[in-house]
Amino acid sequence: MPNLHSKYFRFGALCPGLMALSVTLLAACVPGAGQGVTKMGFGRGAAPADPPTAQLSRQGEVTSSLIDELQSRRSILDPAGPYGQVASAVLDAGAGVAAAELRVARLKAEAKSKNWLPKIGPDVSLTSLGTLAASILIDQALFDGGARKAERAYAAADVEVAAITLATETNNRVYAGLKQYLAALRATDQAMVSERSVSRLTEFERIMRLRVEGGLSDRSEERVLSQKLAEMQAMASADRQSAANARAELAAMTSRSLAGISGLQVLPQDQGAPEPLAVIKSRGEGQRTLAEAQLARAQLLPGVNATARVGEDGVHGGLGLSGGNFDFGSSATREAIEATPDLVDRRNAQAAEDANRRITALASEMQSLQSREAQGAEVLRQTAANLSMFTEQYKVGRRSLLELVQQYESFAHAERDQVALKYLSADLRLQIALERGALVDGARM
Repeated sequence: MPNLHSKYFRFGALCPGLMALSVTLLAACVPGAGQGVTKMGFGRGAAPADPPTAQLSRQGEVTSSLIDELQSRRSILDPAGPYGQVASAVLDAGAGVAAAELRVARLKAEAKSKNWLPKIGPDVSLTSLGTLAASILIDQALFDGGARKAERAYAAADVEVAAITLATETNNRVYAGLKQYLAALRATDQAMVSERSVSRLTEFERIMRLRVEGGLSDRSEERVLSQKLAEMQAMASADRQSAANARAELAAMTSRSLAGISGLQVLPQDQGAPEPLAVIKSRGEGQRTLAEAQLARAQLLPGVNATARVGEDGVHGGLGLSGGNFDFGSSATREAIEATPDLVDRRNAQAAEDANRRITALASEMQSLQSREAQGAEVLRQTAANLSMFTEQYKVGRRSLLELVQQYESFAHAERDQVALKYLSADLRLQIALERGALVDGARM
């Protein structure tokens, strides 16, 4: 009876088939080896099945429902519209870091897809006679408690997470570009309002100066008007600077000029789909966590390896026992592993709740802004009517010039605020699309 306490023991007499199988593998790697030995196809069996959510083929190809769902997504941006053109320019100039990470994850998965095959390598040892003995060692896992299956599942889930990260970063980049585009448009429109106000206040200042020279007004009124003019000039300058900064940042993100693109684009209402990217990412990370737990469980179980060593003295077969180590924390480790699926479910539920809350909050804020825009338009109309009335009353001497200036100042600020509302509402709609990952076509990523 062989000594089971040693790492390997000779078992050729007990299992002659294993020796022949090992030589078969060696014959595939070293021409001429193993001739005359019956081939039994050692290692030719199918790899164990991977988790249904992400499968890893022998060629290292990952098939995943999550990745298929991402690729089937369609952008809400019209490619021919201004948003679509900005998005295309921003994507073309991207560094592609997330895409490179996805490629690395795919290559790792391809490597792990072959982990069920035996390992073949040289084995060099120093004999008791002081000479070196070289041989070729073939090591094949017969039982590993599902460790290699868990490794493949982890690699496949890692590809899923990398794909979701790519979708998230691509949508984030498009949103960042569109946000700068909206900021440039908003600042430009507000600058136009401010510049019109500056022009009007300049004319009022000229009239006030003539009135002061004629003794109809005092210097205090002129100083008040000059202060209001200076404030409006500073506001116009700040608007122009904000527009220039936004255009410069957008130009740094793109690969071509966007000088001829302007205007807003009407986007469809949120239909409650597709599923937010944060929820999909949580599911992908959950599959990876489950694979880690499966690997940890397998490491608690003993494993059996078959070896075949081919050297100058012939072919030797052996079995190796590994793993199955027990310590005083093993029980708690097993309990932690068993609790992992519940943790994953709770994380997924929390991610879904958080994403829905964010979308609901954004939609509510957008509706509030749209209501404010409608109300503001009515207020602006009434303010314009009052300004016209004040102008007529000033012409007939019933209102002072300073009262007219104050009324016009109120109108200018209301008009400037009204301009901002439509851009804030457009930005909120883009944020909802960002949450759902609907700014970029899946085929584009």
